[in-house]
Amino acid sequence: MKNLKYNIGFGRILKKSLFSLIYLTMCFAYAQNSSDTVEISGKITSQNNTAIPFVSVILKNTSLGTSSDENGTFKLYAPKGTYTIIASSLGYKTANQLIDATTKNNMVVNFVLNENSTELQAVEIIGRVEQSYKNTNSFIATKSATKLKDVPQSVGYVTKEVILDQGAFRINDVVKNISGVNQHSFYNDLVIRGHRVAGQRNSGLMLNGMRIMTSFWKQQLIPHIERVEVLKGPASALFGNASPGGVVNSVTKKPLFEEKQSISASIGSFNTFRLLSDFTGPMTKDKKLLYRLNIGYENSDGFRDLQFSKNIVFAPSFSFIPSDKTRLNFDVVYQDSKGRIDRGQAVFGNGDLNSVPITKSLSAANDYLNEFNLNITLSLQHKFTDQLSFNSKYLNSSYDEDLLEHRTANSFAALGDGTFDITKVAMRVFDRKRSWNNQNFNNYLNYNFNIGAVKNKLLVGYDYFQQELQPGGSQLEARAYLLKNGTATNSFNINNIDNYVLDANGNPTTNVAHFDLTANNENGLRDMSKYVYRLRNYPQFKQANSGVYIQNQFSYKKLDLLIGLRKEYFTDYINYNTPSEEKVKQDAFIPRIGTVYKITPNINAYGTWVKGYQPQSATAINNPDAGGPFDPLTSELIEFGFKSEWFKNRLGVTLAYYDLTQNGALYDAGDLNNPDRLMQIGEEKSKGFEVDAYGKLQNNWSLVLNYAYNDAFFSKADATTLEKFGDTKPNAPKHTFNLWTKYVIDHGDLNGLGLGMGYDYVSERKGSIIRDASLVPIFPSYGLVNTALYYNVDKFQIQLNVNNVFNKTHWVGAYDFLRSFPGQPRNIMTTVSYTF
Repeated sequence: MKNLKYNIGFGRILKKSLFSLIYLTMCFAYAQNSSDTVEISGKITSQNNTAIPFVSVILKNTSLGTSSDENGTFKLYAPKGTYTIIASSLGYKTANQLIDATTKNNMVVNFVLNENSTELQAVEIIGRVEQSYKNTNSFIATKSATKLKDVPQSVGYVTKEVILDQGAFRINDVVKNISGVNQHSFYNDLVIRGHRVAGQRNSGLMLNGMRIMTSFWKQQLIPHIERVEVLKGPASALFGNASPGGVVNSVTKKPLFEEKQSISASIGSFNTFRLLSDFTGPMTKDKKLLYRLNIGYENSDGFRDLQFSKNIVFAPSFSFIPSDKTRLNFDVVYQDSKGRIDRGQAVFGNGDLNSVPITKSLSAANDYLNEFNLNITLSLQHKFTDQLSFNSKYLNSSYDEDLLEHRTANSFAALGDGTFDITKVAMRVFDRKRSWNNQNFNNYLNYNFNIGAVKNKLLVGYDYFQQELQPGGSQLEARAYLLKNGTATNSFNINNIDNYVLDANGNPTTNVAHFDLTANNENGLRDMSKYVYRLRNYPQFKQANSGVYIQNQFSYKKLDLLIGLRKEYFTDYINYNTPSEEKVKQDAFIPRIGTVYKITPNINAYGTWVKGYQPQSATAINNPDAGGPFDPLTSELIEFGFKSEWFKNRLGVTLAYYDLTQNGALYDAGDLNNPDRLMQIGEEKSKGFEVDAYGKLQNNWSLVLNYAYNDAFFSKADATTLEKFGDTKPNAPKHTFNLWTKYVIDHGDLNGLGLGMGYDYVSERKGSIIRDASLVPIFPSYGLVNTALYYNVDKFQIQLNVNNVFNKTHWVGAYDFLRSFPGQPRNIMTTVSYTF
């Protein structure tokens, strides 16, 4: 406490000293005594009475000016006289007032700025001005700046303010704040409306609206992210190859016109330490060149045995604004991650989820996973006129995977009589290196025009995407059981027992020793020198697709109509850059129709119909054991609902009903002799409704609330498939609910003290489809209570987050009894932040 009091006291002394110095400097600059100057102060708010930070405030025809602070307030000093004071900010109409300050020593001048949609950037180049749980505008949903309530499709999001208040560091930590989105596993692996979106695929994960290559194993880090948003349902009409459930888009923090710096340090459970910094502001006096630099570091053991994460994120961003017609942005996100692959919790084969501690992993001490990500984005916006603008974006995304792991062979230990020891796990080893590269190039024109009383926002574009598996991709695999021919296999077939090497008890001899779930010393170093390996080379692979699209948003009085059409061309290069190279071409015509009706100024009704088209993933195509070729995924969405704003537009609410159909998904084929073999299951559907609310009930009371009912099932499949697996889709709970609220005391002796509370509920669900339906677990529902305590003193904030307060044992997802994914037990994180 002594140090805290010292810091608080020092902060106050420093603040007062700086204020006094500024005040004396201004007085000296403009007059010899205070009677010659006037103090001009005020507050800048929006139409909904929300403070607007970083608004430029200048006195016309002078060099005098300032910017509003985070609370929307400003203060400047000037010689007494008559002035025109101007307030301007991107996305708002410029306002001015004539003031007579010839006889006054103090003047209060307040501004209420109106939004100006024509000034919104069509490409998100300048940082988001809003600083709350609510986000007003969307870029991803229409590829043009559109108010979220005017978008005829559900868009969920989590702003950086929620991320900071919840002490989150990964995307999986925050998806609970978006209805219809939950974890499939504790990898980079999510489910949206019952349909899977995962890393190492090019269909569901985006950065600034462009497809990226990511890890499948490690969740995406977000210390450099402004917000995470989910466009629900097929987005193929705009982006081509897109997941039926939706796409997850991460928007990086962009430069601001106002200079601002912050640094924070966190320490908490599982030996976790994090250090984050965020610096932004102008690099030139004319504010034509802006910068932002985000740096994140994490070192954590996690709650699972032998697991750890060492992560570095380095994310600089630069914005060049040579004129009000042209804007250019350059973003780099460099990530280096070290850890191990955690294949999840294996339990006894009788399905008792409590038979093995949730902390036990299958890793060996000499396992490792080293990953490297580099994303480089260049964005350009040029306005030819106030109505016509050109936008171009390029993204280069690369990912390197270097791993060594001891992992399950997806079965329990086989015995010579054809039975299994349900307390031991059959094991295998992967030693793999792969490098991927994605290239995105996106160009489009926005044209706003009127035909009589009908307003039009026309979008015409062309994009190109390609993904390549680089040379050298290969894997050494040590399989579970030795064969007499000197090789090894992952399964034991008693009908071919003469082909196996047997031990003295007549059981198949292991190549990689079984993992004994009852032992306490199984995670040590393993001698891998005697393993029998099989080499798999991954042939170079290239997938390319390009598309042309046109979209128009018609607006007539209270009715908006969106019509979009896209022609997509896909090319898969099998055995790329070899004499046996083969091109497999596909094309698709993808329509989209949406409508919005403005019932009242704050309530809109909307509806949408869109089709989706998605070739199968490069991983499935490139795996010779998978059993392809496979037909592409096709999907169709019908959705309608209401969007509204309340409490003077501080709180946004969305209600949505949807009916989503998908054909052609791949699942495990249940081939005991080939665990990599896949099959396509007929038709899947998900139906449900969702409620989302984001924003503020009062200026000091913030809220996130969502609920989703989702019925995801196999609607068409052969009788054998339905008998084996049932009709319910895996890891798709029917009910999810999340509440997070933060209240800050803004007056009195407790000024600056805040309290956050949350509750997360996920209903019962089952694991993934596997070869043996008897091994599919049913996971119980769970509800978690989370709390936070905040205390702000000047520029310091002390924050304490306690998650899973009552230490509830739960599972966020699973494949089977050998790979279940427990959630974190109770954990605590303390964060100290300083903004300057």
